[in-house]
Amino acid sequence: MPPHPPASQPPQQSALPGCWWHPSRPTGLTCVRCGRPACPDCLREASVGYQCLDCVQTGRREQNVQRYTPRTVAGAQLSHRPVVTPVLIGLNVVAYVLTAAQAGSLTGNETARFFGDGVLWPPAIAGHGEWWRLLASGFLHYGPIHLAVNMLALWILGRDMETLLGRVRFAALYLVSLLGGAVSVYAFDGVERGTAGASGAIYGLLGGMLIAVIRLRLNPAYAIGTIVLNLVLTVSIPGISLLGHLGGLVVGALVTAAMVYAPARGRRYWQGGAVAVLVIALVVLVFVRDAQLASVVCGYRGGELYCGKPTG
Repeated sequence: MPPHPPASQPPQQSALPGCWWHPSRPTGLTCVRCGRPACPDCLREASVGYQCLDCVQTGRREQNVQRYTPRTVAGAQLSHRPVVTPVLIGLNVVAYVLTAAQAGSLTGNETARFFGDGVLWPPAIAGHGEWWRLLASGFLHYGPIHLAVNMLALWILGRDMETLLGRVRFAALYLVSLLGGAVSVYAFDGVERGTAGASGAIYGLLGGMLIAVIRLRLNPAYAIGTIVLNLVLTVSIPGISLLGHLGGLVVGALVTAAMVYAPARGRRYWQGGAVAVLVIALVVLVFVRDAQLASVVCGYRGGELYCGKPTG
């Protein structure tokens, strides 16, 4: 009998696993991130080893999420830790301590030489060019109660506004509002008395708070009520500068409007440009008032500044 043909042998199975995406392709490679088998076409070089296409895309998404930083409507990075607000409070407190120590009195600190050199006294600005009084006066206060009231308001308002605007924008709002209140007093008030206090800047924060509430589409009733109440107190209590408060309020509202309504594209340029325009307008008012008080003549006698009254 002829020999029987050998029985057919079953095809040998590959010992290598198939690619996760191409099962018909045996591979000895794996993704270093997920560990799945992958053929060379499905792998991409990574910082360490090779990763599959799915892991590469997942890594890119995670990097984009990590790069994204939440920002407010003003373009500031979201932060709940105020820095500028306590620094401003500290500067005001230091200025008060210096004047109180120099005067030797907690309540009569306005007699200090340091206080007299910084108080907003229009004749000294017009007749002696002491323009720094427009800013320095915002860090001086008449006694501890005046200081405490303003610093409490600064702490309450400043924290929220600094969170919304960011540190640099908030500092700009505070200082330009302070300047706005001082320039309003200098340009439109009488020349007989000196003015000091952070109230102009505080009212700037109030005006900014109102604009921010409107921008965020919140109920503005509380902000409006707070502003009205403070204005009533300003009118009712003698010796308080209404012009300083109104000037700070208006300028603060304008600065904040420039911050929160600036278009996202080129936001910093819009914001910086608007603030610069406001500062220039305030400087122009100072020069106009200087021209009006051109006849004021000042000079020092025995270490004290004396100014003659304007003739026109």
